Amino acid sequence: MLQLPKVIGHRGAMAYAPENTLASFREARRRGAIWVETDIKLTADGVPIVMHDASLKRTTGINRLVAETPRAELPKEVPTFEEAIACFQELGLGCNVEIKPCEGREAETARVAVATLRHRWPSTLPPPLLSSFKAASLAAAREAAPEFARAILLGELNDDWRVRADAVGAVGINTDGKKLAAARAREVKQAGFALSVYTIDDPAQAKALVGMGVDCVITDMPDVILAALN
Repeated sequence: MLQLPKVIGHRGAMAYAPENTLASFREARRRGAIWVETDIKLTADGVPIVMHDASLKRTTGINRLVAETPRAELPKEVPTFEEAIACFQELGLGCNVEIKPCEGREAETARVAVATLRHRWPSTLPPPLLSSFKAASLAAAREAAPEFARAILLGELNDDWRVRADAVGAVGINTDGKKLAAARAREVKQAGFALSVYTIDDPAQAKALVGMGVDCVITDMPDVILAALN
């Protein structure tokens, strides 16, 4: 059974530091998070980096696609996945690793991410959780490294949620907490899945979701949500 903390810092601690940076991971830890969530993409030369968007523009100001930018030309604030893992080791942070592939690189991104985890993930940390919106990424991760637990990301839980989860061997469901109905939450928990919600920054909403059976709240404000749930 997948064991998750009550709270995971979204892209580090996004409310307080630039997302998906080592500074953000450190800030999340400083504010009490013991896990963070982060996004993995590949550069033009196949290096896994920590980045959410297909373009560098929003987070770095550089108007280039990640898939067309080699590692050597990335701005220094964008960490490689290996640098992020070293930071997690230093801080004692677990991680929900979201495979966030550029278009057409779904399987390749998954394979590189799990190969990096196999080589670099410290035995002193809890095993990582892999997640993705892309079924092809989760299927490739299962094939390449079945030992890593997988959660499927579903923006909304429709009647086919179980079929989609089972198709990729997921043991967890990560969904939009603002769209989650209590009846569906019960259904997920009764089926034996770990249930996580994103991105909840409102303490009352977080409490209500945990009351519905949610295991883990992914938030930009880990300190605020931890205080509400403790």
